[in-house]
Amino acid sequence: MAGACTGPGMAAATGRTILVVGDSISAEYGLKRGSGWVALLERRLAKEHMAARVVNASISGDTSSGGRSRLPALLAQHSPSHLILELGGNDALRGLPLAMTADNLAQMTASAQKAGARVLLAGMEVPPNYGADYSARFAALFRKIASDHHAGLVPFLLKGVADVPESASLFQGDRIHPTEQAQARILENVWPELTKLLK
Repeated sequence: MAGACTGPGMAAATGRTILVVGDSISAEYGLKRGSGWVALLERRLAKEHMAARVVNASISGDTSSGGRSRLPALLAQHSPSHLILELGGNDALRGLPLAMTADNLAQMTASAQKAGARVLLAGMEVPPNYGADYSARFAALFRKIASDHHAGLVPFLLKGVADVPESASLFQGDRIHPTEQAQARILENVWPELTKLLK
């Protein structure tokens, strides 16, 4: 899924392309097309008269390893000025080693920066049933990578969705994927951090 949020002339004039590389949270899993947070981001940019092209290269089920293997071609194809990296959740669901997830995300961040893109990491948390230690270390890896690489960070992409009393109503039946009603909240978590990088 890819799209432009402004006229081609405006986006070309600024030279800004926001590439989103993520998993099902960004790929509109279970949602009608055009209702996910990335599509809302396109509309928000247009409303704010911030010229930029948004390319959504998210794939449901993708892991950090999958994203790492796809990224070089995406960077070459789209020459993004900004990269939103929303991966790692599926690594945790599969119980993959945290060190591997951290290495993949760090390498993707470094590769994108070397290619001239400013990077925004979308932090994720896992349910407490994974154990307090695992949950804490998983959340911390996003903060460390952002700090080490001077990248932007959304501390928890699903803040206000997964950590509120009414959270059950904001998730689809699988209790993993947010509903359409939750997408605006997800964008509100991303927007302030992204605009820092766009200025």
